[in-house]
Amino acid sequence: MIRKAVFPGSFDPFTKGHLDVLQSSLRVFDIVVVAIGYNKDKNGLFSIEDRVEIIKESVKGLEGVEVQSYTGLTVDFCNSCNAGFIIRGIRSTTDFDFEQVIAQANYKMSPNIQTVFIPSSAECSFITSTVVRDVLLNGGDATMFLAPGVNLSQRLSSK
Repeated sequence: MIRKAVFPGSFDPFTKGHLDVLQSSLRVFDIVVVAIGYNKDKNGLFSIEDRVEIIKESVKGLEGVEVQSYTGLTVDFCNSCNAGFIIRGIRSTTDFDFEQVIAQANYKMSPNIQTVFIPSSAECSFITSTVVRDVLLNGGDATMFLAPGVNLSQRLSSK
């Protein structure tokens, strides 16, 4: 039986921390769908289409990874693509407390889907999309926080 999981997020942008959690997840699951959720209440720095491209560029060479976008509830998306697990990266106890509440709500809505918490490595525990966006918007070099070979400054300057 194929073990398939969804790794949902806004990924605005996809960081080295996200890649770290994804690589750890691939040791447990056969297929991981990196799922970019559309949130109408958030104006992203990058469009959904750009995020899909950035993630595909970031995961080039990794086997078992799919990249998709979705709207609606994450559990509904999981059911639609036959994934039995939701992956959530955890950097701190604060992340865990927040994610545990969401995991419990997801379980109530869809008990067939289990949330799995993956701790980030120490090297990536401080990396957040918010920090990367701030660095980029202020003209800094964010490459140290991104997957090798990904250059978001070029994408921003072409906007």
